[in-house]
Amino acid sequence: MLSWIFESAARAPSFLIGGIAENFGSSFRLGAGKHFIIEGDEYDTAFFDKGPKFLHYFPDALILTSVEFDHADIYKDLDAVETAFKRLVNVVPRRGRIVAFDTGHSLEACLARAYCPVERYGSETRSAWQMADLNLTPKNSSWTLLHHGQPWGEFEFALGGEYNVWNAIAATAMAAGFGISKETIAIALKTFKSVKRRLEVRAEVNGITLIDDFAHHPTAIAGTLTALRSRYPKGRVWAILEPRSNTLRRNILQAQLAKSLALADEVVIANVFKSDSIPEAERLNIAALAADIQQHGRRARVVPEVESIVQLVAPEMRSGDVVAILSNGGFGGIYEKLPARLRAVSGGSGSSGQVSQAKARG
Repeated sequence: MLSWIFESAARAPSFLIGGIAENFGSSFRLGAGKHFIIEGDEYDTAFFDKGPKFLHYFPDALILTSVEFDHADIYKDLDAVETAFKRLVNVVPRRGRIVAFDTGHSLEACLARAYCPVERYGSETRSAWQMADLNLTPKNSSWTLLHHGQPWGEFEFALGGEYNVWNAIAATAMAAGFGISKETIAIALKTFKSVKRRLEVRAEVNGITLIDDFAHHPTAIAGTLTALRSRYPKGRVWAILEPRSNTLRRNILQAQLAKSLALADEVVIANVFKSDSIPEAERLNIAALAADIQQHGRRARVVPEVESIVQLVAPEMRSGDVVAILSNGGFGGIYEKLPARLRAVSGGSGSSGQVSQAKARG
């Protein structure tokens, strides 16, 4: 979002993003402008440097949305994650600026190490940037942005989900600090197309919408499923999960994962990806996970292989359903196999992913 706002302001930014930005058709660019916008990465740098990548960036300005446990193969616990983020906050110079969300114990612990001014956004009364009149519809999201309690601007974009609106507010706050007008920001957000594999509509077959989402953490999964509820308010929401990331393959966040997946109406869980590489005592227990989800009042089934998943769920799906396929990998080709099976079940009719994306974006 921030890169597109700077591009819309004719700043010609360079950028490096952990996904393909659809407005640019690329995840990186070396621009002619003086600004370089990087998506922070707390993962290790290289096999010879186990420190987080973002400590090499030396940013002049920083957006900090949250601090929570992730990357269980790199970090021992939440304290270790906090240490990395405290160091990141430390390297922002006194002349710099941090825009940070206003909620979270770990976030507060990290921000206490800041030497530069910190500008807050969120729902707390202390926050400089707040949201009002949020309206989430099947076509778009719109909101009023308050600055120090006063209406500052009206904004909208095609993305769904409250978490995306908060991200937009963070980007707005940072851009405004660099002198970009509210009018330019509004135009940029209205024309923003998202990032590949983030709530991406891959296909629509007989009214069944298939969504590809990279969500690999319980918090991200909860945000995704909640966003789909607002975007498709009348449909059943399916979650088909491949536990593939180094965090999800472990049981350390199993209780949180069950709670997040229970936001769907129907849950299907595949085998843990390369499960043998995770010690059994640390490995996600998918049978127990399914049982936990059912304790939350939702049906959850363990179906180990993609072919079996496709054969099982396709006949059960009906027009209006929205299917969130959750994986940070290829998931055995399910993105192609499930639409093909749905077409076969229905006699061969259906529409392409490109047509569906156009519909989803209005």
